[in-house]
Amino acid sequence: MLQIAIADDHAMFVDGIESILRNENTIQVVARCFDGNSVFEMLRKYPVDVLLLDINLPDLSGIEVSKRIHEEFPDVKVIALSMYNEESIVSEMLKNGARGYILKNTGHHELIQAIQAVAAGHTYFSKDVTETIMGSLAKKPGTKKSFVLVPKLSNREKQILALIVKEYTTPEIAERLFISLKTVETHRSNLISKLNVRNTAGLVRAAIELQLIDKSVID
Repeated sequence: MLQIAIADDHAMFVDGIESILRNENTIQVVARCFDGNSVFEMLRKYPVDVLLLDINLPDLSGIEVSKRIHEEFPDVKVIALSMYNEESIVSEMLKNGARGYILKNTGHHELIQAIQAVAAGHTYFSKDVTETIMGSLAKKPGTKKSFVLVPKLSNREKQILALIVKEYTTPEIAERLFISLKTVETHRSNLISKLNVRNTAGLVRAAIELQLIDKSVID
C-alpha cells in the first residue's frame, strides 16, 4: 500500500484530499502538516512514499522544501500542488526534485493517477501544465540557461524527448515511432547521459530550460 503525506496550509483542502483517498484501497494517508518546517519532522516519523506538497506554505516555499527533501529523503517522491501554472515555477520544482506537478483544480481521478504514476517512478503533470511546458518549448529560442553544456541531439532523440515531455510511456513511444521497446530505452538512456541528468524528471527539466525541442518536432 502506498503511504501518502500531505503538506498544505489549508485544512479544508487537506480534508478534501483525505476524503478522496480514503476510498482507495491501495493508498493510505499516514500524515499531514501545515507548514514547511513540519514536513521534515513528519518525514522522520512516518514512512512516506509520496508527498503532496503545496507550493505556498507559510514559512518555506515548496521549492525550498522539495530541494531539502530531495537531499535528505531521496526515497520520498514529491508531487507539487499549486494554483499557479507558470513555466518558471514548474521548472524550479523539477530542478529541485519534484516528480509531478498538478493544479489544485484537478479532479480526483487525475489526483490518483498522478500518485500512482509518480510512485511507479514516472513523472506526472496536469494537462494544463503539460500544455504550458510544451508552449514554452515551442517559443523562439533565446538565451540558454547553462546548468549543462548543450549537446547535439539527433532528430530521433528529439522526437523521443518530445514524447517523454508529453508523458508518453515507453510502449506508447515504441508504438508511435514503430521501434522496439529496447530501442526506446536505449535512446532514453543516451539522453540521460548526454544531458547529465538522473531520471525522466531531469529530462523534462532539461528540455524546458535548454529549449531542446524544435517546434516542428512538437507539432
